[in-house]
Amino acid sequence: METIKRPSKALPRLETTAEQEMALAAQKCIMEALDRSRAPSIRLVANGNEGATLELPPAALRVIGQVLGLMSQGKPFTLVPNDHELSTVEAARVLNVSRPFLIKEIDAGRLPCHKVGTHRRITVSDLETYRQKLRAEREAALDAMANNADDLGLDY
Repeated sequence: METIKRPSKALPRLETTAEQEMALAAQKCIMEALDRSRAPSIRLVANGNEGATLELPPAALRVIGQVLGLMSQGKPFTLVPNDHELSTVEAARVLNVSRPFLIKEIDAGRLPCHKVGTHRRITVSDLETYRQKLRAEREAALDAMANNADDLGLDY
């Protein structure tokens, strides 16, 4: 099987409301089937018994259901393998931070990377771990601020 690292086209978006409703109905059907089944694989049959059948593992079907959910909402999305490597510019865009800030985080040892020649590369999985850690730290800081405000009797 051949994999494509950088697709030349963006993933399709559902433009009409009818297409989005169809995707939402398909997602609900898939998720309900997954909720009820503990089978090692699930068989999809097209048009009753007349069409082709396809057997899929539940994990793959769950991903398809999530993709259908995003498509039904008209949200753009990107599927990227966890071991895909990003440049510092790409990683900064994903995190919505500046490249100099990202470099400082790498130099401080808070974000792992490796070098290819003189260029830093960050895997998607490391970037996601870093993002989750940042989110947890921000939530903890906000909780601490709310607790301090409560202790001081501030109403906001």
